[in-house]
Amino acid sequence: MPIWGVEAGCIASRQLRSSALANRFASAQDLVPRAYVIAPLGANAITISSSFFDGPVSTDPTIPVTDFKARFDIASFSYSRSLNFFGHSANVVGSVPYGIGNFHGTVAGVPNHPYRSGLVDGRLRFSVNLRGGRAMHFNQFAKWREKLVIGTSLTVLTPIGQYDPARLINLGLNRWAFKPEVGASRRFGPWALDLYGGVWFFTANSAFFPGTSVRTQAPVGAGEMHLSYVARPRLWASLDGNFWTGGRTTRNGTENFDYQRNSRAGATVSVPLTRKQSLKFSYSRGAYISIGGNYQNFSAAWQYSWLSTPR
Repeated sequence: MPIWGVEAGCIASRQLRSSALANRFASAQDLVPRAYVIAPLGANAITISSSFFDGPVSTDPTIPVTDFKARFDIASFSYSRSLNFFGHSANVVGSVPYGIGNFHGTVAGVPNHPYRSGLVDGRLRFSVNLRGGRAMHFNQFAKWREKLVIGTSLTVLTPIGQYDPARLINLGLNRWAFKPEVGASRRFGPWALDLYGGVWFFTANSAFFPGTSVRTQAPVGAGEMHLSYVARPRLWASLDGNFWTGGRTTRNGTENFDYQRNSRAGATVSVPLTRKQSLKFSYSRGAYISIGGNYQNFSAAWQYSWLSTPR
């Protein structure tokens, strides 16, 4: 269930059967602290980020692939805006990523080194705070103090990424994915505890390798936990962890041995530069990976924010 979209099968070639070998840089791997933080009405933000991933990939044990590794970078441009949703604070975010990656694997003693560069599947997310997060203009927001915030969101992955049905490794997935989620954030003085839980659902890829196969995937349940220390707005640090399970795939009705039970752990730091600019850095790695990419990940992001409504 990759956001990055590596649908890997037997790396070698078409001579091997097209099983759904799993290099899953999954959206379930998300580690996003402060995802339900409140912003004043009319708050806008542009974010430019780069995320580097490097590590081995655990595959379906019945597939004769060894030494499967991936190294890739995802650059992303995102725009977000806060708004009023029937009196509740809400937020909409759109992201367009571009990926560059090198992959290595050995099948039957034959090394292969695919390279990919192009658009990755886009992402849209709409969130609304149901409790503790009413819609506020800036003068009201300045007096507000965060306590308990409960929200919900829907994330949609759009199939705009580069996809060639004659290839087993692609930047796009050629399918839609949807994740409804519920999240809660509780402040204890400068400390904040975030808990999220959601489920990914997927449409079928009807042009899976070699272009005539149908690949489906079962839902994936995903949860996140973040413990943050907030020194002041935009200056904070967090410890991050997640867990996801499920996602067994089928090809033309035949199940693969790729049920996932995985987790990641990491840390994030946000630092303000000016009144409108900030930087965010994060690092994570696999804590337990049964199937999929056991990547080390380092990310850096620059954000510019502004208000488009009167204070």
